[in-house]
Amino acid sequence: MNRSSRDEGLTYRWHEPPKSGESIEVSDGVHWIRMPLPFALDHINLWLLDDGDGWVLVDTGFDSPDTKELWGSLFETVFSRYPPKKLICTHHHPDHMGLAGWLTNQFDIPLWTTHKEWDAFHQWGRLDQDTLIPLMRQFYERGGVSKERQERDLARRQVRWDRKHLESDVLNLLKADDSIRAGGKEWVVKIGEGHAPELAALFNAENKILISGDQVLPRISPNVSVLPFDLEADPLKAFMGSLSEFLTLPEDTLVLPSHKLPFTGLHARIKTLLAHHEERLLVTLDACRNGATTSEATHVLFPRALDDHQYFFAFGETLAHLNFLWHSGVLSREESASGAYVFLTA
Repeated sequence: MNRSSRDEGLTYRWHEPPKSGESIEVSDGVHWIRMPLPFALDHINLWLLDDGDGWVLVDTGFDSPDTKELWGSLFETVFSRYPPKKLICTHHHPDHMGLAGWLTNQFDIPLWTTHKEWDAFHQWGRLDQDTLIPLMRQFYERGGVSKERQERDLARRQVRWDRKHLESDVLNLLKADDSIRAGGKEWVVKIGEGHAPELAALFNAENKILISGDQVLPRISPNVSVLPFDLEADPLKAFMGSLSEFLTLPEDTLVLPSHKLPFTGLHARIKTLLAHHEERLLVTLDACRNGATTSEATHVLFPRALDDHQYFFAFGETLAHLNFLWHSGVLSREESASGAYVFLTA
């Protein structure tokens, strides 16, 4: 273990992640592994809980040959004593649940997740190109996105959810305050909203450990976006509200996030995240003084050059801030002649 350093009021106990195919024991019975991602955020942290006669896996990694190969190496090393016995997925995003079907079928083990995350996984899994493209087109047209940018994005937009990974013979639904025995510890389910509909974070009170999923991350804010399914959703209100609930946990909790490094300083990080979004709301409000579409506001909130992958998330997050202010009555919304929504100060 390296000597701690501090950043934004946080303390990092480890400065380096585990190497591919290896694990680090971060607490008695709790092991950290890392898998690659094919995005700018190029990794995900996964957690293995040693239950004495089998392993409880927390999240899966992205469905890719590289990830499957790394799981294969773990089958021969970490799992050589005894196999996995249970899979818990914190939420439905493809880096967290993308290999759920593959892992549950490999080991004939049950999947545990929340009802809304399972529904969201199925919602994406039911999409095909014929339903996705009209949804995306409406999403961008309502946001005032130029035809050229729309067509460029739609040309590359593909359904990436493999239906076979929706199969699971045994599904156990989690809900807030459920207690799970894993890794020789009792874990209580703490629900996070906004980044995902019903993210299941896991808290162990005895050792003060929080497996936070994407709800609380160091150094970066999880993406909080309106999605094409529901243009009038208010995920930012849900995110900020549920994030505040995590302030009831001890400040010196060891946070095991899905991205970046484990840390302590939970309250400091939550306050930083809340302040970040409050500041972004002020910027959003200022962008709408003379009226702005989502596209126009996106260029204000994200002035740097964005590739098409980044633009989708920036656009969705901008709309989340606009909808927060609109639902709060701070902004009004009108429809332009072209069908785009224009947000104005009320």
